[in-house]
Amino acid sequence: MIGMFGAACVLGIAAIGSAIGIGYAGQAAIGAWKRCYMNNKPAPFILTVFAGAPLTQTIYGFLLMQNMIASEKDGAFLLALGIFSGLAMAASAVFQGKAGAAGSDALGETGKGFAQYIMVVGLCETVALFSMVFSMIVC
Repeated sequence: MIGMFGAACVLGIAAIGSAIGIGYAGQAAIGAWKRCYMNNKPAPFILTVFAGAPLTQTIYGFLLMQNMIASEKDGAFLLALGIFSGLAMAASAVFQGKAGAAGSDALGETGKGFAQYIMVVGLCETVALFSMVFSMIVC
């Protein structure tokens, strides 16, 4: 049963990170929209991309959880895998949210640079993807 706890941990911890990251990025998007409205500039809807980007880590946590549930590996191993993979995904989501917040601020102010900003957000995403894939390989 301890392995099942690890499977639950990976989803829960990843989802906590997603929530925090979405909070950071969402607050910045709302602030950028407010500044646009105050300056009678169009508010770029594309800022929702930055706000929603950290949500994917919850999906990765769910996919890994499903893989762990089907695994025949030792329970203690699965517990450790779930906790540490979940933490890696959570950290990725938190910092992705912070990068998205900076991107929202910059894009809202200048109206330029979306491609560069989203690349940094994507780099943060890569950590979660690697964590999920490598964990699935050893699971």
